Amino acid sequence: MERRKNLYLLTGSNLGNREDFLLEAYFAIATRVGSVVKVSALYQTQPWGISNQPDFLNQALLVKSNLSPFTVLDTIKQIEKTMGRTEILRWGERIIDIDILFYGNLILESPTLTIPHPRLHERNFVLAPLAEIAPNFKHPVFGKTVAMLLSESPDALKAVKL
Repeated sequence: MERRKNLYLLTGSNLGNREDFLLEAYFAIATRVGSVVKVSALYQTQPWGISNQPDFLNQALLVKSNLSPFTVLDTIKQIEKTMGRTEILRWGERIIDIDILFYGNLILESPTLTIPHPRLHERNFVLAPLAEIAPNFKHPVFGKTVAMLLSESPDALKAVKL
């Protein structure tokens, strides 16, 4: 049997009842992806990329999973679709967004999936909740901890812990 991997995910929502959507995503992840071991607080963040939309709520999760990275990707895309996500505009408003941040220390680049998430080190809305649950986790490409990446982040947008 394959060893369960530490999988770090980020959930986000900026439409409707954001807290309920994040909770629904949490339960779907726990049911379909693996055991949720740690969960950050909720963080309210200004939208990144397109500013004229509602603020996001974001949350980081540590999940122990036996699924392959590509199966995780397929599963979270199915969860998003089931919850009503439609891809209208990149960086636009959404009911739910689930991103793979890290999959153990795996470094993977493919046409459909890049791990670690290629821009996580530039975004406070990712780094702040992730630093809460994994401050000492080392980015396998940069060799810096999540806490270090947050302290060095070039992002001017604040992530406010609720």
